[in-house]
Amino acid sequence: MLSEHQKHWGVDQWAAYLSNQVMPCMPRSKERLLDIVAERGEQLAARDLADIAMADPFLCLRLLRQAEGRRVQRLGHETTTTLAAVMQLGTDNFHQVLLTSPETDEGNSGLAECEARAHLASQLALRWGAARADIAPEEVAMATLLAEIGELLLWSFAEELPRQALVALYAGRAARSAQAQVDTCGFRFRDLTLKCAEIWHLPPLLTQLIRGIENTRASLCRLCIDTARHIRSGPDDPALPSDIAEASHLIPGTSLEWLAGQLPGLDDHHRAAIVLKADDLLDPSHA
Repeated sequence: MLSEHQKHWGVDQWAAYLSNQVMPCMPRSKERLLDIVAERGEQLAARDLADIAMADPFLCLRLLRQAEGRRVQRLGHETTTTLAAVMQLGTDNFHQVLLTSPETDEGNSGLAECEARAHLASQLALRWGAARADIAPEEVAMATLLAEIGELLLWSFAEELPRQALVALYAGRAARSAQAQVDTCGFRFRDLTLKCAEIWHLPPLLTQLIRGIENTRASLCRLCIDTARHIRSGPDDPALPSDIAEASHLIPGTSLEWLAGQLPGLDDHHRAAIVLKADDLLDPSHA
């Protein structure tokens, strides 16, 4: 339960509070690590560990913060991918960070949905980002994975706030998630993520990508996040064709069929319908 004092907090107070909480991890991350150790022994490849982190935004953030702390001491390059974070920390430190982390509540449906959305966005970033030679897909994927961390922290430590926003959205009192968040909590959850990123001193590149407005890479990051939200709402979400149309502008030289083919979890029928509607959006004469 929120205290009376917390009910009046703004984004700055929540960022200060949440950024000081002990970062949990998803229970499956520990299970995956132990399974890999059982299969292969202690000689784990850095890529194996990076893949575990890329499926867990909490773990990814904790590794990034520790890796950045070491980088600052050594004055190396900024840490902008999970693989770089693992390489900075080493296998032993990765084990310690993961196995000593508290675990999230798997029964928290709001947290599970938000985390699934973040993971889906990072998968899409890897797939779409690979089609542009001037984009490092792993960097965009890390940014998309961490872009929901403000909301994830609220689900973990102040569940009432995101639940109030969902109630307002489903009741029709707000047309979009961001508006429901502002109406019920006084701030957008993405702004909470950015405030926390400032407190944690995350690499400026990742913060720029999460903000989603400065350049093509940032726009792709934002689009992957939006598209993941639309996919999670169902394969018939009316925004998906416009997502594919926008992707065709951001990733020139790719076909609508290829772009739609990268959408995780959709069958061929839904992909074909999305392509047809996206084509109509790009060229109304086809309608």
